[in-house]
Amino acid sequence: MKTTAKIAIFTLILISASLVAQGAYLPSPERFSLKNGITVYYLKSADLPLISFRMWIKGAGYVFEPAELEGVANLTATLLLKGTAKMDANAVASALDFMGARFGVSAADEYANVSAESLSEHFPRVLEIAADCLMNPSFQEEEFTKERKTRLASLKAVKDNPGAAVRSYFQKAYFGAHPMGHLASGTETSLNKIALADVKNYYQKYFRPEKGIAAVVGNIDRAKLVGLLNATIGAWRNTGPAAPATTIPALPKPKGQKLVLIDKPDATQAYWVLGAPGYAVGDKITPQAAVMNTLFGGRFTSWLSTELRIKRGLTYGASSNFQSWTPGGIFSASSYTRNEKIGEMLQIAFDLLKKARAEGFSAEEIESGRNYLLGQFPPTLETNASKAAAYVRLTFYNLGFEYYDRYLANISNVSGQQAKDAAGKLMPETDFVLVVIGKAADIKKQLEKFGTWTEKKITDPDF
Repeated sequence: MKTTAKIAIFTLILISASLVAQGAYLPSPERFSLKNGITVYYLKSADLPLISFRMWIKGAGYVFEPAELEGVANLTATLLLKGTAKMDANAVASALDFMGARFGVSAADEYANVSAESLSEHFPRVLEIAADCLMNPSFQEEEFTKERKTRLASLKAVKDNPGAAVRSYFQKAYFGAHPMGHLASGTETSLNKIALADVKNYYQKYFRPEKGIAAVVGNIDRAKLVGLLNATIGAWRNTGPAAPATTIPALPKPKGQKLVLIDKPDATQAYWVLGAPGYAVGDKITPQAAVMNTLFGGRFTSWLSTELRIKRGLTYGASSNFQSWTPGGIFSASSYTRNEKIGEMLQIAFDLLKKARAEGFSAEEIESGRNYLLGQFPPTLETNASKAAAYVRLTFYNLGFEYYDRYLANISNVSGQQAKDAAGKLMPETDFVLVVIGKAADIKKQLEKFGTWTEKKITDPDF
């Protein structure tokens, strides 16, 4: 490595270490509540004439939708922007476009996400539009029919893209009937069952202002902001029955190997995702798992990328990651290659998993992984939007605003033994789910050595 590059990296690490010591990654915001119960966190940032708004609505995510109406949560969220009592869909879009502003609503897993960004001068108007969409959606039959048709077409298109489809197949294979198995997009079967009345009912039942956690970061004074919020989203009321319980069942844990092969006869490449149990948000293993995963598959120079891409030339991309929620999480690894090489690729992946469990990582690798995470983190909280999102996330999961300081301090102290222990606990050996999409006629023989496969056709309904 050139001397200048070494100096740059060393300087970045020193800056990161200094920020950890100062507790300056995320400034503490002010907190206040609106008259309808929405909790708001506020930080003034006058560097630029911009304001970012984030709000999560607990319990309005897709894990709480009825199984037979899979997709109704995100469909409802999208339709909130498709017209109100005062503005039709085109008027909403045109107003935002004229201001150069962004406003969106979507349903994630455990919550619905509301976001907005604009110049400070336009923020009052953006809040008015946001409040109108949240409080007075018109839910027009024409817009509902149009959006559902678009989603059905998108689902068909996904199956022509095996790199995207394999994720949906894996989610279904891993979670099964558990609510985390719901696809935000829904399925062809479920979308055809959803009626406009179901959308209206979901909105009334789950989009509750008192479940909202919001954050505003930008160039606006507190007094002005409080007045604007109370006059807009603070006026939102839900007069329906009390919000239902929002407890998510424990996540399923694979027992033995679940192997699923999706036959796509025209595929020239095979795509795969392997998954196993991970950990819940805020678990004490998080720093050790982060270092371990960085080295295994979390960066370009990871074991997976080095072996599969750089040394073997089998793929252009290979990675692993952790996803965490309130009730638990999963570890997953994924890649793709030519049909005739899928057996070789999977064997290498399993060998690397075994090596991580049995041998762990060298002292040099551990140091490199720690430094990589410390160096990559500061830019993730530079913008108003990233700070606002962090305030909401940390509050939602009860992690505390000093969480990132603790996390990064712990990253700095992760040892080789701790990373190996994390690999031993989280790198799957016998209990996992593996989904492969490819041309079955070309790959079935290669897959036999890994176990008994359940085979599906990509033309079969749904996932």
